[in-house]
Amino acid sequence: MSHYRAKNNVSYRSGADPAVINFKGKYYMFVTRSHGYWSSNDMSNWTFVRPQSWYFNGCNAPAAAVKDDKIILMGDPSGRGAVIETKNPEIGNWKTNFAVINVRGGVQDPNLFVDDDGKVYLFEESSNKWPIRGVELDANNYYIPKGEQTDLFNLQPEKHGWERFGQDHHSDLKPFIEGPWMMKHNDTYYLEYGAPGTQWNVYADGVYTSKNPLGPFEYAPYNPISYKPGGFLKGSGHGSTVKDNNGNYWHFATMAISVNYKFERRLGMYPAGFEPEDGQMYVNTAYGDYPHYLPETKVENHKNRFTGWMLLSYDKPVKTNSPLVEGSPNVVDESDQGYMQEQITGFGIGRINDEEIRSYWVSKANNDSIYVEIDLENTCDVRAVQINFQDYKSTIFGRPDNLRQQFRITSSLDGKSWKTISDYSKNQRDMPHGYIELDSPATARYIRYEHVYCSNKHLAISELRVFGNGKGKAPRTPKNFEVARQEDRRNVNLTWGEVKGATGYVVYWGIHPKKLNLSAQIYDFPNYELRALNTEQKYYFQIEAFNENGISKRSEIRSAE
Repeated sequence: MSHYRAKNNVSYRSGADPAVINFKGKYYMFVTRSHGYWSSNDMSNWTFVRPQSWYFNGCNAPAAAVKDDKIILMGDPSGRGAVIETKNPEIGNWKTNFAVINVRGGVQDPNLFVDDDGKVYLFEESSNKWPIRGVELDANNYYIPKGEQTDLFNLQPEKHGWERFGQDHHSDLKPFIEGPWMMKHNDTYYLEYGAPGTQWNVYADGVYTSKNPLGPFEYAPYNPISYKPGGFLKGSGHGSTVKDNNGNYWHFATMAISVNYKFERRLGMYPAGFEPEDGQMYVNTAYGDYPHYLPETKVENHKNRFTGWMLLSYDKPVKTNSPLVEGSPNVVDESDQGYMQEQITGFGIGRINDEEIRSYWVSKANNDSIYVEIDLENTCDVRAVQINFQDYKSTIFGRPDNLRQQFRITSSLDGKSWKTISDYSKNQRDMPHGYIELDSPATARYIRYEHVYCSNKHLAISELRVFGNGKGKAPRTPKNFEVARQEDRRNVNLTWGEVKGATGYVVYWGIHPKKLNLSAQIYDFPNYELRALNTEQKYYFQIEAFNENGISKRSEIRSAE
């Protein structure tokens, strides 16, 4: 629970700028401003590590890498700290050599990269002025820079539509370049970077490539690589890419809420990799906030790990026995300065299943008599439920050990006779985005959240999501799919006919008809203005419709010169 005490004593959860590494077959995740880090054997269950020694103010946009038999790390919030290291991250007995890495302007959003030959490099910057920079560090001499930094590249929003600032790239404010992360695949170096701003739905990662760690670098024409402008949880920038123990890649990224403060953020995790024919890097975010198979589950194609469990709860009839709350939230609002979206007002129960993480329902009471009930309208096979809590007027700061949410999930066929399908009434761990996968499908029409307790004074839920499969028909393929590139070649208008019974649509695009690796999810109404193109590229597009019963076949591919 972070805080922004300068205005209104605002508290909010935040997780951002993930640096994830594989150390001796175990995964470690380092996150901005956390007073410690997380470890996992499977990328599913993460344990928080309170290290023996750490940064007093928490780390800021930390860098982590494996060097020989230890983890090296850099994340001093001052921007002028030493590289620290440990051989035992489970205990966290981090050691420092006290050397200050004193580069011009200080170290912002660092990345440490260890090459195959053992050489260590530092890449860094977070700015709407300065470029990404790189320098080799002397691993035998306190990791002191070997010479001056090299300027590598900066944003070119006049050519790259996705690098423009603002919600859906609609702002004229200068965008930010930040969060470098270096990967090496075969003989090519891939230097990832985040843009245009962490608080927007279009926060993304792009990549430049080179045959040398310090360049010269070439802009990848298929950029961005990690992009998620639509759906429940949006944005996928300032991330890291890691290989799992089965040889597959995963991309961890920063996603935006930006309600209590513009830097209220979360983490996303997506299948990633490199196309075998040409090494094109990809991150698959399609249906990225729906259930996916984790690394230990074998699938036919790592790129496509979506379970096929559809969202059953979107915009369905919902009711509660809690009276309506009226009033204003306690937030730090910078929307008038153009640095965050305007607040979504009203806390009615309809906010709980609108697939918008920035809106939320607030209960007037916080006791074990409160319930929320969703009518799925048809009998479905329910496979999973997710409860996303919101920190409305929170007064909790730091990371207390007693954070918890307690509840039951019940189901019914008729709305009268109820069966408990998941019991967390005695839960003792923090579950701000509690995802509950059922051991076996529950056949149900009605789903209830029955509240027991939460640590916050107010019970507030941004979304109650139910996943599974309906028993009806999947929607038809959208007809009349048309593509019209605007005079501003960074933008394209996509239009299609509305499909009866569709919950929404997913548009795919790319620079090769067999590599449509980018996507956007649109709920309800057809047509979409995509403002993320590179001016010098030809593109290919395809569309599909979806509902609670499944996904349509994709349309014919359309191109735009």
